[in-house]
Amino acid sequence: MHIGAPKPSWLKTKATFTPDYVRVKDALRSNRLHSVCEEANCPNIRECFSHGTATFMILGNICTRGCRFCDVIKGKPVGYDLDEPRRMAEGVAALGLQQVVITSVNRDDLPDGGSWVFAETIRQLRARDRRVRIEVLIPDFDGNFEALETVLEARPDVLNHNVETVLRLYPQVRPRARLERSLEILRRSGARSDPPIVKSGIMVGVGESWDELLDCMTRIAAAGCQILTIGQYLAPSETHLPVERYYSPDEFDLLTLAGEAMGFAHVESGPLVRSSYHAFDQVSKMEEKHAGGATHGNDGSKQGSP
Repeated sequence: MHIGAPKPSWLKTKATFTPDYVRVKDALRSNRLHSVCEEANCPNIRECFSHGTATFMILGNICTRGCRFCDVIKGKPVGYDLDEPRRMAEGVAALGLQQVVITSVNRDDLPDGGSWVFAETIRQLRARDRRVRIEVLIPDFDGNFEALETVLEARPDVLNHNVETVLRLYPQVRPRARLERSLEILRRSGARSDPPIVKSGIMVGVGESWDELLDCMTRIAAAGCQILTIGQYLAPSETHLPVERYYSPDEFDLLTLAGEAMGFAHVESGPLVRSSYHAFDQVSKMEEKHAGGATHGNDGSKQGSP
């Protein structure tokens, strides 16, 4: 399918520019912070910014990987900013946020993949407000599981790592990544004595078959993942992977039902769903479905559901 082919009606969004949209943009600029919403040209940016939310991107805006689906700048980063965690905490405070999603570019140039910056950002946020809810969307740290432990020891509420696509398509879509490595990140995160909520995401429309998609979902569920997001891939430019096909809303509904049957606590599936889109609504929906069990408190502790 050619990138210039008309998108179906369910993928069209309405431009919305509210005072909160401007406020979020200004807060990012004044604190010299990046958002993945801007760097990756997310289709939901106007909605999220207009609701006063953003997914912050740490460790700069230059990625060491060359994934063919992503619009973040590729190249060779130079160093990193040790003061970024403090500025992040100040930016979150300026926006009055009680929940925050933090992601990063891949930093294969750093021995720890940038895991210290993730952990210090969590610590700085909690030092200002121990009630703030924190989701981290982490890279694979090039297989460095000590780096993963560094992040987990800082006790985020949600540990998110996206699988992105099916096994067969990894060489074309994520050439530097490995499916089994990503699944191991999910397994290790959920195996801790006091684990975070474990989350992952996949995109559809890059050439996978329905059976391959169900197989991938089964593998993710078996790794102990609790929340799964599924969204339509949209090619950022002619140089990126083309969209092979657009899934209909009914097909996304079928994927939701399939995921629930596999044992996921919550499946967020839809054409414009992205990993951090309405992130904490996903957690709330999961907790509502399992109100009788234990949930995670805002400081990382377990507590009974109300």
